[in-house]
Amino acid sequence: MTRRLTRAEVPVEQTWRLSDLFPTQADWERELEAIAADASRVTQYRGRLGEGASVLLSCLTEYERLRERLTRAGAYASLRFSEDGSNPKNQAVRAKGQALMAQMGAAFAFLQSELLALPEGTVERYLAEEPGLAPFRRWLEQVLAMRPHTLHPETESALAALIEVTGAPYVIYNQVKAGDMRFDPIEVDGESVPVSFATYEERLERSADVETRRAAFRSFSAGLRRYQHTLAAAFAAEVKKNVVLARLRGYESATHMLLHPQEVSIDVYHNILDVIQAELAPHMRRYARLRRRVLGLDRLLYCDIEAPLDPGYNPGVTFAEGAQIILDGLAVLGDEYIDIVRTALTDRWIDWCDNVGKSTGAFCSSPYGAHPYILISWADTMRNVLVLAHELGHACHLTLAQRNQSVLNFRPSTFFIEAPSTINELLVGQHIMRGTADPRMRRWVIMQLLATYHHNFVRHLLEGELQRRIYALAEAGTPITAVTLSETKGRILEEFWGGEVEIDDDARLTWMRQPHYYMGLYPYTYSAGLTVGTAVAQAIRDEGQPAVERWLRVLKAGGTRKPLELAQMAGVDLSTPEPIRAAVAFVGSLVDELEQSF
Repeated sequence: MTRRLTRAEVPVEQTWRLSDLFPTQADWERELEAIAADASRVTQYRGRLGEGASVLLSCLTEYERLRERLTRAGAYASLRFSEDGSNPKNQAVRAKGQALMAQMGAAFAFLQSELLALPEGTVERYLAEEPGLAPFRRWLEQVLAMRPHTLHPETESALAALIEVTGAPYVIYNQVKAGDMRFDPIEVDGESVPVSFATYEERLERSADVETRRAAFRSFSAGLRRYQHTLAAAFAAEVKKNVVLARLRGYESATHMLLHPQEVSIDVYHNILDVIQAELAPHMRRYARLRRRVLGLDRLLYCDIEAPLDPGYNPGVTFAEGAQIILDGLAVLGDEYIDIVRTALTDRWIDWCDNVGKSTGAFCSSPYGAHPYILISWADTMRNVLVLAHELGHACHLTLAQRNQSVLNFRPSTFFIEAPSTINELLVGQHIMRGTADPRMRRWVIMQLLATYHHNFVRHLLEGELQRRIYALAEAGTPITAVTLSETKGRILEEFWGGEVEIDDDARLTWMRQPHYYMGLYPYTYSAGLTVGTAVAQAIRDEGQPAVERWLRVLKAGGTRKPLELAQMAGVDLSTPEPIRAAVAFVGSLVDELEQSF
């Protein structure tokens, strides 16, 4: 039986270097104390924001400095937990970080309340009188947009102080996933093979052997099922929290409240969910039929969706080889961009080992004033190359934004955040296809691109559809239980796949696999990002440098524009369904070519 390494056993060169944030944990703890002590630099302005533009400028300047330090301190705590959430010391570090964030959130809650209490037109007058406030204009406009939904200052302060409580569902989910869940091993060729979130999602789900793949899914689902009622309670608490807050704040619904910070309309939200599901389903059902035929299966189960169609051709790739492919594939984006990529790959920005307690999947954390950190579990597959290219897209985007924007303006709306990441997958895929005359390699790349679209246009989109339906049920007073979640998820999967994929009880449990449900309306934004990414990647292929220059301007703009404005800068009009339909049509063309190749 292959044993997973502990964090202490993994090679240091495969880990990220958190000492770039803080040399030691003791230094981090001293910074927590210093931040708490320095909060008075901001709170000294409580009750004074009406005194004039210069006072507001002084206050926001101090607030910006504290926010930058808080971001780095919070990132250190989160990253420590992500590298090994089973370690009690890391659990304590995260708890300390969360406590400070709650304390500072309560201390600084007066900023929004006082700004909104000023007579209408006051902030606009301040902006006209004081040129130094110009960098804060976007942030101030976002605060003012909250005017109809802001509560009494004392209530806002109380809610800010309760952030650890209101954020508990997310914490509970991650704690159960990292520290409690255990899965029974499976037997493969007489050998016991361990099953974990990481081993299942990175390797076993894509096993070419049908018995191994299905046995692993049964073990994985059995492990999830043991915690279904606990995690359903966490899911329900998250939903109920948002329903109650939306009513308190006077929103039409929780969905309207969660879309507000994304700065997109309810119509855009519904367009993405509706158009992709309706128009992509026929293509993906064709793909499912192709899979069943090529795999020689009498029925296609949910766990067969990721199975390799050409198992004899699975080019392995080391981390170093993958790094070079990414560098070559993204070179079209220019010297500054590729320098960031190269540094990330060689200077321990990336944690690519696998160890007990490590967070699953992949993500990029980009604390302002420090370099980004990327988490991934490398399994020597070409699929890892595209996933790492995706996370490097986040890293490069937010590095360029940091270089050009302030801490209050560098991060764009969640609606746009996945565009710079998904485009990298497409650019690297295009590069691999251009560099080969081997039809088998071209077919393999098409399958990898279809995996990207399945991940974002199907898996994450259907997570978004689950949110849409569950919030509607909660608004109507329906209790949210494990049964409700599984039944609703099952119906969504059945409707989308139209009988081409068999949806069993294990498939219905897939609502337990992602933390995205605890991050607002995050899941559907992957589809929004991939829609933009598809259009821009095609523009770069067709136009070359002019499209690249437009895209780099977008990346450097950070969060200084609303998401649809950023897309418009890149040449994509998301106010209409047409770019969505174009992206779906591209997926259809990939399925067409794959069908012909087989």
